[in-house]
Amino acid sequence: MQGSMQNYFNYFTEIEQQFQQRRGSLLMLSTLDWALIETWREAGIPLEAVLRGIDNAFDKHDAKAQRATGRARKVNGLAWCAQSVMEAVEQAREAAIGTASLASAETVESGFETERVGRYLEANAAVVEAAALNAPADAVAAEVAGRLRALALGLVAEPVMSLEELDRTLTVLEEKLFAALLTAAPEEELIGLREQAARELSPYKGKMQAVQIKQVQQQFLQKRMLEARKLPRLSLFYMSHD
Repeated sequence: MQGSMQNYFNYFTEIEQQFQQRRGSLLMLSTLDWALIETWREAGIPLEAVLRGIDNAFDKHDAKAQRATGRARKVNGLAWCAQSVMEAVEQAREAAIGTASLASAETVESGFETERVGRYLEANAAVVEAAALNAPADAVAAEVAGRLRALALGLVAEPVMSLEELDRTLTVLEEKLFAALLTAAPEEELIGLREQAARELSPYKGKMQAVQIKQVQQQFLQKRMLEARKLPRLSLFYMSHD
């Protein structure tokens, strides 16, 4: 169980490191890039397939750069690798790899111990409760804060609670909060964020499927709205392991 959660935690950081290493220079991932990684994770795409897709995309880019007479363009966004990642997923399916390799991951000390998770839930509850939000988001935030505290108490009473089950509950709570934020948000803010997402996605539309573009736009919108209100992400992935 803990090995599974450790793999879950490493998903984002390993993709970021692979992209930066292949690009050959440090480039902080954008909000759009993080949103894309979230769509891959939520779709259950194995980490191995994403890393292979990134490698394949850069192999093609490097080969093309060697043949080019002029200066080759730098890869400036992870979305540039999206098509190659999807191709790697199909290859994995054909080879009957799927997610089986994740199941054999070695169980290690993960940092998801009961006390740490409980403190994380309590801290998020305090931040959500203190946020100044418009109706109806304020009432939903109060409900979410109460639920987070109840979950923290539940961990003390039942320390063997499934971490996967807990994280699914946290995802539902975040979705409820985001839906309330959408309802309470000014029309101008939503239009501005959607226009920004469309601009940033524009160079990559030929490399991404329509459904994937829609998912990334939604993740982008959610991330920016939470950041603007200084609200935390609730998933266990965002728990600090320092």
